[in-house]
Amino acid sequence: MQSFEYVIKDEVGIHARPAGNLAKEAKKYESVVTIKKGEKSAAATKLMAVMSLGVKCGDTITVEVEGADEEAVVAEVKAFFENNL
Repeated sequence: MQSFEYVIKDEVGIHARPAGNLAKEAKKYESVVTIKKGEKSAAATKLMAVMSLGVKCGDTITVEVEGADEEAVVAEVKAFFENNL
């Protein structure tokens, strides 16, 4: 398993549109992508679960990737966050 932390820069946080884009992105991979905020966690492929984390601008989240292609996925998901959130 590999992970990284990311501080949300989008002024609205993870709302419906970016959560939907994230779910679509995460479904491309064989590895499982999980988003954690504090004690809560959600599979990145689950739109409503990601939105229920209540991630706001300035919040730090942890993104965990586990699976056969995790090294490539970490790089791609990190780029997704930098470009979209």
